[in-house]
Amino acid sequence: MVIRMNNQYRENSSCLHKSVLVEETINFLLPKPGGRYLDGTIGLGGHSLALLKATEGKAKICGLDRDSQALEHAKVRLKDFESNVHLFQSLYSDFSLALDSIGWDFLDGVLIDIGVSSLQIDKEDRGFSFLFDGPLDMRMNQDDHSLSAFNFVNSSKESELRSIISEYGEDPQAAKIARAIVNARTRKPIEKTKDLAEIVKQAYPALWRAKAKNHPATRTFQALRIVVNKELEELETFLSTILHRVSPGGRVVVISFHSLEDKIVKKYMKAWAQGVYSPKESLDDERCPKAKIITRKPVSPSIFEIKSNVRSRSAKLRAAEKCSPKDFVKLSSKELYDIKKARKNALKEC
Repeated sequence: MVIRMNNQYRENSSCLHKSVLVEETINFLLPKPGGRYLDGTIGLGGHSLALLKATEGKAKICGLDRDSQALEHAKVRLKDFESNVHLFQSLYSDFSLALDSIGWDFLDGVLIDIGVSSLQIDKEDRGFSFLFDGPLDMRMNQDDHSLSAFNFVNSSKESELRSIISEYGEDPQAAKIARAIVNARTRKPIEKTKDLAEIVKQAYPALWRAKAKNHPATRTFQALRIVVNKELEELETFLSTILHRVSPGGRVVVISFHSLEDKIVKKYMKAWAQGVYSPKESLDDERCPKAKIITRKPVSPSIFEIKSNVRSRSAKLRAAEKCSPKDFVKLSSKELYDIKKARKNALKEC
């Protein structure tokens, strides 16, 4: 897609969104001049800008985002390096199409930051937040005429709503919330974010509402956003294919914002270290490590970053490095047995 700059985006976009764990991301990516890097969720370009500055503008960036508005801002923010930046409106799972179109075979580093940007949260017409009275939308790509939160909330069966809110929102009141939504929409369609937030709030027991640290609708809105944008499926597809396009020694950095995402990232990076590209593949004694895990535990923002940007508080960063041929070793029978046993237990937990 050709990105054109409209007048409404000529403002200083850097004030709209603070990228999280920027210094840590650069330290793990180890960018080099002339290197080729994929920013699969470029957003407003904060991480890519830091990467370019770290290489004195000599790195090359392929930036993807499904949100056309975000890409407009990224183009403005990265205009001083435009000859080294390629922008595409795309799902990050479709990275191969973008790389093929610019003739890139392999990458020296990969980043995805799978949080929602302030550009999306703080605009009431996007429908991501219950703090604003906007339409129930939540699509990251508004150019796509696919499922919106309005469609899902007003057409799904009670059992499906309960399942989604329970699984993706991890809300113990999922059954009561789903029942309240179904009862409310029999009177009239639920069209606005404030309406849905009030329905969820009233579904919560009074004692729970009184003790809740966050708004009762927080988890329900999270669940709806995940299902509308197919976020977990997108992440699984990406992680199962990305390592094929990374050069030996190249690194993959993933920043996630809730436990479901982090579990998936952890599961895949463990699989890479155990010799397969995807946990769904079977192991045999010819398997060799595909990548080594750089972060044994996820990296979280410092207390100083959280104070300056409260939205960073739940961020977790994990990183892995693709193995070079010299790192390949044949697994012994005992090592293979131990790995298979560990993988089986890990998959049960996930």
